[in-house]
Amino acid sequence: MVATPIGNLADITLRALHVLALADTVACEDTRHTQALLRAYGIDKSAAQLLAVHEHNETQAAEELVQRMVRGQRVAYVSDAGTPAISDPGARLVAAARAAARPVVPLPGASSVTAALSVAGMTTSDAATSGFVFAGFLPSKAGERAQAVAALGQQPRAVVLLEAPHRIEALAGALAVLGQRGMTVGRELTKQFEEIAQLPVADFGAWLAADPNRCRGEFVLVLHPAAVQTDNGEDQRVLQLLLAELPLKTAVRLAAEITGAPRNALYEAALSLKKIAT
Repeated sequence: MVATPIGNLADITLRALHVLALADTVACEDTRHTQALLRAYGIDKSAAQLLAVHEHNETQAAEELVQRMVRGQRVAYVSDAGTPAISDPGARLVAAARAAARPVVPLPGASSVTAALSVAGMTTSDAATSGFVFAGFLPSKAGERAQAVAALGQQPRAVVLLEAPHRIEALAGALAVLGQRGMTVGRELTKQFEEIAQLPVADFGAWLAADPNRCRGEFVLVLHPAAVQTDNGEDQRVLQLLLAELPLKTAVRLAAEITGAPRNALYEAALSLKKIAT
């Protein structure tokens, strides 16, 4: 499973080039796209060495690829861009290969998901909002999309979404109900017209409308963790009760789990309470 660039051709790895050059068969979403990609790196494969494996034929094509592996061929799979089997085909092929006791090896590399997360600058010390959820493409039908957005609104962790240019305005309209929740917008990541912006979700539609070019290209959206709503008075009361019976660090950890308040803030409050007590 070979990751390929999401835009900038320089983002290929040396290992990927080595494996693609050695492969007896290169399975891919689009043979024309992949042929052009290989030639850009000076790798020449015949038409017989390329096999189309996309969302419409993956199950059937996987059987052919497994047979080639059984015959001793080295098979490399690439999607059109990025890491296969995330929001692209590849998962059924992996499952078929494993069912046939064929080894499957990942060759890591470019991914729009991790690229967007790396520039989002999200910091949280609260267990309830740490990490992220990958939601990918939301449903295209308005009603189903609205239901999905409502569910995301209840998700305290960061959420990564993908979207195509012809649907981005509709998605912006649906997301507007999330109000002032922060988001990072990645448009055309690693490509010539790459654009990265941070803004409240409610402003995303206006941001798109401000420049017609902003509705072009592929999008990766990161919804930032939801702000933790806490009752400071209740936080302090719980913390004081726990401090009376437990060591400081244990009391802070338990108070954070009970109240949902940020652990760093509780730790500072606990230090202050200890100073007052002494």
